[in-house]
Amino acid sequence: MHRRLPRQGPGSDATTRHLLSLCGPLPERPRVLDLGCGPGRSALLLAAETGGEVTAVDLHQEFLDELRAAAAARGLDGRVRAVAADMGDLPFEDGSFDLVWAESSAYAIGFDTALARWKRLLAPGGTLVLTECEWTAAEPSAGARAFWDRHYPLRGGARNLAAVQEAGYRVLGVFPQPESDWAEYYGPLRERADAADPTAPGMAAALAATREEIAVRERHGHEYGYTGWVLRPVTAGDGGPGRRPWRTRPETGAAADREAVRAVNLAAFETPLEADLVDALRADRAWLPGLSWVAEGPDGSVAAHGLLTRCTVDGVPALALAPVAADPAVQRSGARSAVVRALLGAARERGETLVLVLGHPEYYPRFGFAPASRFGIRAPFEVPDEAMMALVLDASAPVPAGTISYPPPFGV
Repeated sequence: MHRRLPRQGPGSDATTRHLLSLCGPLPERPRVLDLGCGPGRSALLLAAETGGEVTAVDLHQEFLDELRAAAAARGLDGRVRAVAADMGDLPFEDGSFDLVWAESSAYAIGFDTALARWKRLLAPGGTLVLTECEWTAAEPSAGARAFWDRHYPLRGGARNLAAVQEAGYRVLGVFPQPESDWAEYYGPLRERADAADPTAPGMAAALAATREEIAVRERHGHEYGYTGWVLRPVTAGDGGPGRRPWRTRPETGAAADREAVRAVNLAAFETPLEADLVDALRADRAWLPGLSWVAEGPDGSVAAHGLLTRCTVDGVPALALAPVAADPAVQRSGARSAVVRALLGAARERGETLVLVLGHPEYYPRFGFAPASRFGIRAPFEVPDEAMMALVLDASAPVPAGTISYPPPFGV
């Protein structure tokens, strides 16, 4: 069914290049490991774009033969090595690779298992890039769950982020793959299914499974999607002393949590304005349960806090990110970034489409924020263009243009 198809899973060359750009600088000739490479679409691109040496792993010999032939045709056979191996039990030494890559393949052993088993393969400063299918709807329908629970139970982005942090990684980038990546996969696959001989051995079952999968995507595609994760193991030297993965969670709303959040905001800012703003927003209809998150220290104490509340752009619902605070004792430890990423994952899981922030233009772009003016969005007050930023969580949703309306507690 899949022989000589251009792709074996949702993706595109544009997505591969974008994920590669999120990795940051690589060694001059990086050692790259492509796991579940299939016929090698990503392996060939990585070899060409990085100038490195790519070890491409798959269990299906015919895919590896396709890859060898394609590499030779492109003059890359000296830099692409095809290896038949099990991605869950790899024969490579610890620290062998600067970049470990897995597009649409980690599901074969499970996201958590991939995070755990592939970490040892990374050289110091190495990067892991993998894509994972996730729920994008806060409450997936029974039809979508019935299919995925049978094949590969999905989780939302917030739960996968927690797994990433628990496994000891920091996030360099997160990229929700566009709908066009699914079309690049399912278009040729549908044509192959339509042309297949249903009397061939095993083909009837393969056709039924393929057609069911495509039909589920057509009915429920707005409820799930692939997300690219660009990760690097946390080390003691990352960003300062004491750097470690932070455990994040939603604020419970209990008195102790509310007091701890207020204490963090009082400690983080020179005046009580931000702490008072959080308290005022709690009493406003802009408050959204589940979008106030904290990062905990090893003793369970609240070390950082971030908040998303409802705002609008020309009457269209959006989210305002403010305030974000970390106790000065844990500055530059990654606590604040962990909270921001957890919040954005929770917002995406709820089906939110747009987040706005007024903040430091050298800090927030790491999460994907860009100047809001690019989308025709403007603040209701004078502000440097580069400081008013927007993040589109769902590339398939239209982005509203116009003036931001903040809830009354902001006082603007």
